[in-house]
Amino acid sequence: MTTSHTLVIAEKPSVARSIAGVIGADQKQDGYLEGNGYLVSWCIGHLVSLADAGAYDPRFKKWRYEDLPILPQEWQYIIPDDKKKQFEVLLSLMERPDVTGLVCATDAGREGELIFRFVYQMAGCQKPFQRLWISSMEDGAIRDGFANLKPGADYDALYQSALCRAQADWLVGINATRLFSILYHKTLTVGRVQTPTLKMLVDRETKISGFKKEKYHVVHIAAGGMEAASSRLSSPEEAARLKAACAGEQALCVSVAREKKTEQPPRLYDLTTLQREANRLFGFTAKQTLDYAQKLYEKKRLTYPRTDSQYLTDDMQPRLERIVSGLLPLLSFAAGLDKAPEFHRVLNSKKVSDHHAIIPTMEFVQTGFDGLAEGEKKLLSLVCCKLLCAVAAPHVYEAITATFTCAGNEFTAKGKTVLTSGWKEIDRRFKASFKIDADEDAPELARELPDGGRLPENIEGQTFDPVEASVTEHFTTPPKPYTEDTLLSAMERAGAEDMPEDAERQGLGTPATRASILEKLVQMGFVERKGKQLLPTRDGHNLACVLPDILTSPQLTSEWETKLTAIAKGEADPEGFMHDIAEMTRSLIVGYSQISEDAQRLFQAERVVIGKCPRCGESVYEGKKNYYCGNRGCQFVMWKNDRFFEERGKAFTPKIAAALLGDGKAKVKGLLSMKTGKTYDGTVLLADTGGKYVNYRIERRAKN
Repeated sequence: MTTSHTLVIAEKPSVARSIAGVIGADQKQDGYLEGNGYLVSWCIGHLVSLADAGAYDPRFKKWRYEDLPILPQEWQYIIPDDKKKQFEVLLSLMERPDVTGLVCATDAGREGELIFRFVYQMAGCQKPFQRLWISSMEDGAIRDGFANLKPGADYDALYQSALCRAQADWLVGINATRLFSILYHKTLTVGRVQTPTLKMLVDRETKISGFKKEKYHVVHIAAGGMEAASSRLSSPEEAARLKAACAGEQALCVSVAREKKTEQPPRLYDLTTLQREANRLFGFTAKQTLDYAQKLYEKKRLTYPRTDSQYLTDDMQPRLERIVSGLLPLLSFAAGLDKAPEFHRVLNSKKVSDHHAIIPTMEFVQTGFDGLAEGEKKLLSLVCCKLLCAVAAPHVYEAITATFTCAGNEFTAKGKTVLTSGWKEIDRRFKASFKIDADEDAPELARELPDGGRLPENIEGQTFDPVEASVTEHFTTPPKPYTEDTLLSAMERAGAEDMPEDAERQGLGTPATRASILEKLVQMGFVERKGKQLLPTRDGHNLACVLPDILTSPQLTSEWETKLTAIAKGEADPEGFMHDIAEMTRSLIVGYSQISEDAQRLFQAERVVIGKCPRCGESVYEGKKNYYCGNRGCQFVMWKNDRFFEERGKAFTPKIAAALLGDGKAKVKGLLSMKTGKTYDGTVLLADTGGKYVNYRIERRAKN
């Protein structure tokens, strides 16, 4: 009698191995693991993808306006060549007679669902499947997940949401990219999420470049340990008059306001807030943070990272108590902390959808930081710090505002007295342990009070003299360029002002996709990194400015994400969503049929002048393969792969070309002797430019 098997399909080999180790599939086979009634295999990410436009019609392999819009009636799929072997493994396992059912064990989210369903459908599989839905790769979580497998049909709506996302991105990406690339004679990649993100960067850059700084002045008075400042004064003459009026005079404290304030502990991390703080504190890019978090998840040290929740479910309190108590001995910055955690603030099942907030696991409590890379250690320490802060006491302080009058004008001093350090003490210790500067918010105009913000109780009504007066000069500052921290925040909030407050998902993209969007913008040359700053390039600026609002509006994409979330909950119609996307695509093509000749030259590369042409005197420019005369009738050209330089093992650089065009000679080091095989320094001469090809020769040789 043949033993029946259940086929478990994970997203990655490492996850498959972790699952196999728990369920007893310990026999290694070619492309899968077997044992205890299970076959465990994997997908290697997106094993099946939507086919490119050329798969629908051979004429679509060329980009032509008359073929647009491309709107598939029946979608086609492909398996990339480098993944066909693993697909064949999965196909053969699905077709085995002894396989009676499957378990979808891809990542528990929208994209994970899509990865499994595409493979399942491409294989033509009809066998029943169940869904493994877990938020941690710990052994206990995997065992619990298999004990509580869900029917695959429970996630049909999630699959429809994922399918709509993929098809909508295909329609907008393929059609808009081809349309604007054809119009502007340059490959201009356009995306449903990346283009509004680029527009945000360009808008910020425009505000910065158009900012006109304004000078203002502040008058300061001091006497008897009292220091205070005036409000802003735009006129230097007015500031000088006030200074003169106060100098040597008497100041009176007319009021002291004391207000007790409480800063509640921060929430736990979702992926976006983790990416933001890791960028701000450690300089990690959003992609680096996601990569580190994913590795920690696969190493069972961190819970599932692709989450948009900042809470834990109510039933997690016992486990949370064990984790928090276990963390304290592992973290140097936690030594001697008050151990009175308040767990109720982080528990709220109603605010957890697919996955709870990111926290360390019990596996980490047991194994610590052993075997982790430096970046992984930093990120895990950050998550641990956030958990300890989230369950710590509030930070309580007394805010003090003292108001003085002098020469008929009002001056203010501000300060604060900390009453209970609470969670901020943990945060301070964490930053100190990594030598991160604490970012204190100092008042801009009002002077901090001396002695840590303390004032005598009876200062109100006291006089101070003689007053010393001074003037400081300041300038208004432009908005700051986006960093990944601030851009991720802006992406999360984008379009929110035009959406209902109770909208499930606002902003551009999802926590799981924002990092890849930023990386793609950089790779395509539309955005560049300068330190932590993200700045649009010339092409990025031009692209954002020529595209219509329908492609650059954060509000539109935000609405789409909200609809996709509604589809995932079974509350919206997938066909209606795709119909709207197709109609938008049609109207886009019709609306942009031609542009002016000047606009067509917008994305032409800026030509670099190398020197003057020895034949006609016009400018010589650098091309990809040569240095050419700008006068088309001249036809002077020097090829970079000229045999003269290749035989001598020397690259024909712009510097050499510029020297040759300057005075007909260039000193070149490291020339290879064709006779001896040794290198030497020599002078190359521009010997002849009269024929079709330019000739060169060596004037003299230096020592070997």
